[in-house]
Amino acid sequence: MQRFKHFLFDENPVLVQLIGFCSVLAVSSSVTGAIGMALSFSAVLIMSNVFISLLRKFIPDEIRIPAFIVVIASFVTILQMVLQAYFPAIYDALGIFLPLIVVNCIILGRAEAYASKHGVFDSFLDGVANGLGYGFVITVVAVIRELLGNGTILGARIIPEEWVIPFLQRPASSFMLLGIFVMVINMMTTRQKAREAETPAVSDATQPVEAE
Repeated sequence: MQRFKHFLFDENPVLVQLIGFCSVLAVSSSVTGAIGMALSFSAVLIMSNVFISLLRKFIPDEIRIPAFIVVIASFVTILQMVLQAYFPAIYDALGIFLPLIVVNCIILGRAEAYASKHGVFDSFLDGVANGLGYGFVITVVAVIRELLGNGTILGARIIPEEWVIPFLQRPASSFMLLGIFVMVINMMTTRQKAREAETPAVSDATQPVEAE
């Protein structure tokens, strides 16, 4: 659980590491698209991590990056074919950003920084944790944009059309929302570190003084 909390808040790949922005900005105008992208991204990340971990001792260092890209591209291609055949609505909603998962910095970064150096189970958990961190951000942004910008959630009308803010359906709004999101996370992290820094001092001050 600590690993998942770590990647949801403390080391969120989008909000803290500031990578993988493009798909979050582009596919977060609807909750359906955001969930589809989050699941697709997570599936590729988990499978790539597991496969690269299995092959880590057989891939020469000189060609490891091209090899990682080939592995990731293979899983993205399989995913594209599955979505096109069985989930055409999600395939159409993701559009060009589905094949661009191949060059997502988060997936390649986890392959290089973690999966190539750790065992299969740990790499699997790392993929799940980072996928949840990414999915958390893109889903929250999509809920805000669709609810307040279109008045719907998953296509169901929640807010009357005359109350919506059309600007939130435009790409520029996602920059603003992500900026606010990053600010909130930074404030929470700063306050948590401040409390942790004060805790030892408080503990020392409350300890009884031994008589000489």
